[in-house]
Amino acid sequence: MAEITAALVRELREKTGAGMMECKKALSATSGDLEAALDELRKSGLKTAAKKEGRSTSEGRVFSKIADDAKSGAMIAISCETDFVANTEDFQGFLKDLADHVMEHKPANLDECLNQSWKGDGTVATGLKTLIGRLGENIQIANVAYYENAAGGVGAYVHHDNQQGALVNVTCESPNDDLFKELCMHVVVFNPPFLNREQITDTEVEREKEVIRAGLAGKPPEIQDKIMVGRLEKFYGEKVITEQPWIKDDKFTVQKSMEAVVGMGSKLESFTRFQVGA
Repeated sequence: MAEITAALVRELREKTGAGMMECKKALSATSGDLEAALDELRKSGLKTAAKKEGRSTSEGRVFSKIADDAKSGAMIAISCETDFVANTEDFQGFLKDLADHVMEHKPANLDECLNQSWKGDGTVATGLKTLIGRLGENIQIANVAYYENAAGGVGAYVHHDNQQGALVNVTCESPNDDLFKELCMHVVVFNPPFLNREQITDTEVEREKEVIRAGLAGKPPEIQDKIMVGRLEKFYGEKVITEQPWIKDDKFTVQKSMEAVVGMGSKLESFTRFQVGA
């Protein structure tokens, strides 16, 4: 059995982030074998994570990273049980590392991200479980998103509570960081359901028409048609982000305000809203 020295314990702590007593216990159980102790701690973390699953995660953080040229960007949301854990160095470090990972590996969705290789050792999912074992709380990656746009730019905004944020992807002639941030703020505040009219199903439109028709009984057909057109336009204006009143000036739509700053024909290609703790 190798001597369990302070230097060996320190090395294991630096590699895993586990507590001193946990490292001593793992080294004792493996007769001072550092690699075996690493595996022991990993197994312990996985067991702890399994026990924590299902516990409420009402706190957490949203974090973003935008490339220097603003042509690509990532945003992540991670939930946990307490604000205390969300403020720890381990949690904050995982936030930043995961944002870097998303920027580099460009996952299409959360499931893909969880199954990607994590720092050459397991997957993102197992890295998360190791973090759970270390911090002793249920921690979940709530959402991830990555956008890139060589013909425009990507912008991000994280609210001052660090629990809400948005990422936008815009094709335009003259990218503008301030405008992109305001677009993100609009998404956070108004939580628009749709990017464009095409995303609204025929079933949803027909349901809205039925509601409108219910209030048109007895009116002449030509009046009914005009009212129907007007009410549907209002419906689209409430549901579709580019047709909504702009957050900074409700006399203009999001689309008109966007074009005034970044050029005619500019297009909001996609957006994602993030929230934890709700």
